Amino acid sequence: MSASSIPSVPTHPLHVHDYRLYLIARFCGIIGQYSLLLVIGWQTYSTARLTMGTHAAAAQLGLIGLAQFLPLFLLTPLSGWVADHYDRRLVGAISTLLQMICTAILGYATYHHTITLPLLFILAALLGVTRCFAGPALSSMAPRLLPTPLIPRAVALGSLIWQMGMISGPALGGYLYSVLPWLPHIMATGMFSVSILALLFIKPIPPTRADIRRHPLRQMLDGIVYVRTNRLVLGAITLDLMAVLLAGSTALLPIYAHDVFHVGPSGLGQLAAASGIGAVLTAFFFGIYPPEHNVGNKMMMAVVIFGVATAVFGLTAFMPDSIGMLVALAALFVCGIADMFSVFVRQTLIQVYTPDEMRGRVSSVSQLTVSASNELGEAESGFLAALIGPATTVVAGGIGAIITVILWKRLFPEIGLARRFDAVENMGHRSAQQESQT
Repeated sequence: MSASSIPSVPTHPLHVHDYRLYLIARFCGIIGQYSLLLVIGWQTYSTARLTMGTHAAAAQLGLIGLAQFLPLFLLTPLSGWVADHYDRRLVGAISTLLQMICTAILGYATYHHTITLPLLFILAALLGVTRCFAGPALSSMAPRLLPTPLIPRAVALGSLIWQMGMISGPALGGYLYSVLPWLPHIMATGMFSVSILALLFIKPIPPTRADIRRHPLRQMLDGIVYVRTNRLVLGAITLDLMAVLLAGSTALLPIYAHDVFHVGPSGLGQLAAASGIGAVLTAFFFGIYPPEHNVGNKMMMAVVIFGVATAVFGLTAFMPDSIGMLVALAALFVCGIADMFSVFVRQTLIQVYTPDEMRGRVSSVSQLTVSASNELGEAESGFLAALIGPATTVVAGGIGAIITVILWKRLFPEIGLARRFDAVENMGHRSAQQESQT
């Protein structure tokens, strides 16, 4: 065999054909999903306002979010088990197909002006089910497509794609809806179609050998048990959960835009985009230069910076108007950088430290905690702001995130011991070998 015929070892995730298809599938799916979430929220509120007052219609938005969250909460053990026992590529494709069908139904009803609140709630719940199964399958697929040394860069690229989709999806959906109400549904249906095709062109990903001696219900709970008993994974997941739960200020941005800075919807868009831009730039940088040393301590430091930046944003309510908005934009930009740094390290640690046969179930638990922190964080911020005021709520949340890091450093010293991603992986292999010997 000549030297030229020996396949070269990929040095970057984009050198792998199947991973490029995977990124296309993820990007198209995220744009379709988040453009649809924005439109469903708008259609729910506008439909409710035809027969309800402002407060009652606003309550429907909370209920529509709950309709999407409950399936995730109830089906997480099952969805993780499915991702570990079936071809993750097919699980993702089937879940995306169901999203496409729900989107097409909603677009048809929009075109014929037959949108009703019951239809919106039913489709929102069905979309929650599809997201519940798609998330673990797709997020745990990438490590099977790549050599282990490329996983950190792959996580960065995946985060970059995610942030770009989260920013561009709602903007695209809102613009298309302003042109014709059914256009975003057509666009989302097309995006889901491309995502399905890209997944089907990836080589099959057979599941690892299942333990047929144990009952499936016991296996479904393995993800929760693994997270609970693995101190590094538990610490990383719960640190992110508590930080976002306490210091998530997204829900209060409308208050700052309307009553603090008096900048209206355009200013709200700038505030919302500031953290997203910081996150995108950080993910792009990590796609080229991922952190390699002292990753655990750097993750905790990123959460501290996130808390400080959140507190600074809260204090802009007491600053002169001439500088308050600029400081707020800068603080939110730093929040995005720090949040993406923390998310990148957490996701990489989970991927490399979790055995492949458990990745789907562990990813489902991680997905549940992220969704819970976002949903519950917004509810907590709203209720607390009604009691003590928005500025105090944001500042207290930032301080709470800093206190959480101090506590977690003592409760989970394993985080600080995670120096390098490859060292963590080797430690995981040693743990698995020791467990198999006992």
